[in-house]
Amino acid sequence: MPDSEPIGSRTHPLTGLVQGVLWAGAAMLALLGTLFTGGNGEDGLPIWLDVLMRVGGGLVVGITFGFLTWWFTRYLIDGTELRITSGILQKSSRRIPYERIQSVDIAEPFLARVIGLAELRIEMAGGRSARSSLRFLPLDDARRLRRILLGRAHGRTADELEADSVEPELELIARVSPERVMLGTVLSLDFLAAALGSVGVLAAALWFDQVLAFLGGIIPLVTWLGQIVGKRVLTQWDFTLSRSNDGLRIERGLLSRSSQSIPFARVQGVAVEEPYVWRRLGWQRLEVDVAGFGSQGDSDSADINSTLLPIADPVLAATVIDELVPGARMAPEERVQVPRRAWPFAPIGWRYRWVAADDVAFVARSGWLQRTTDVVPHARTQSVELKQGPWQRRLGVATVEVHTPKGPVDADGPHLDEADAHRVAFAQLALARKARLPRAG
Repeated sequence: MPDSEPIGSRTHPLTGLVQGVLWAGAAMLALLGTLFTGGNGEDGLPIWLDVLMRVGGGLVVGITFGFLTWWFTRYLIDGTELRITSGILQKSSRRIPYERIQSVDIAEPFLARVIGLAELRIEMAGGRSARSSLRFLPLDDARRLRRILLGRAHGRTADELEADSVEPELELIARVSPERVMLGTVLSLDFLAAALGSVGVLAAALWFDQVLAFLGGIIPLVTWLGQIVGKRVLTQWDFTLSRSNDGLRIERGLLSRSSQSIPFARVQGVAVEEPYVWRRLGWQRLEVDVAGFGSQGDSDSADINSTLLPIADPVLAATVIDELVPGARMAPEERVQVPRRAWPFAPIGWRYRWVAADDVAFVARSGWLQRTTDVVPHARTQSVELKQGPWQRRLGVATVEVHTPKGPVDADGPHLDEADAHRVAFAQLALARKARLPRAG
């Protein structure tokens, strides 16, 4: 694959078929919404005919649009960049220099996975438009392109990549079984609340013989349960965390499978979540802030999962955290505790709030039903804010916020003693500056 001969290719032609089925599914959802709200079909048509028209129309339009999109989409790999040209009526050409590529992920949505196709997602440095994608490619081709793009992003030449055409081996860190994921979900506070709430509303409906009157309470709770199961079980099914030379690799999913890369350099912080029941069993969940993920648009962010480990024991969790934030201590000895007079803001939770910092990271802990420990490397601190409202001034307390990119990590010190808050804020600024200085030698 010499640099002087760029490669030009189309994605797989079955992209149109996948797109058509997706359109048909959207038409079916619209139909179900119409029927649920009391509609009787379009213009009084029989339901079966309305279903046939919507599904058939969705397939025809979707396949036609998908075929045209596929026909006018090409990707080129040359010596300096990846180029993606697309557009039916208005042409566009996107150029992605290799040095701007930060990660390349593979997603296998259910419909595409059935026929052996995958989507290649390229993450770059930037804002909302930092993602490009190729839909859809044969899985083996997607893996080959990922290897090529990541290799070029790390400075390898085309000849080196051609000589070494084998996918690099990954070192397994952890595999979380589906049984453990399901057990952890059932014992989580949000699942228990949704389940008990659903049972309670249903029992009340049967007791008062007013099932229809209680549907407004049952439906949101059941929907909440479905969302929890989808996010915690189906998405995290057969979860595998591995280590590569440049970061971590996460593979997960039952219906839709994804292969996500997390480069070490893009990790902005880690959050350790310990629900009340889990703490009794010694379980933890790890969430991670990755630069660029929080800035995606709504349609993209739905595909991104910030879970680093869905369930783990403290030893494994500490090992993974040390991979991303080497040397960070989860419970430093010198802590700044929230004073007792801050109890009006959190009558119970104030006892469990503290912040601390060592030479590596800023650590903040909060929560009594669900304890959360946020760890932010000093070098990833974007800014520090000191806030004090009128009621806080009256009680002599203030809040310190250590800003990181949008995500699950929220390293704040709420309602600290006023003097402690000032000291913590200025100390964190100094530690952040020091961490960003180039090291001598």
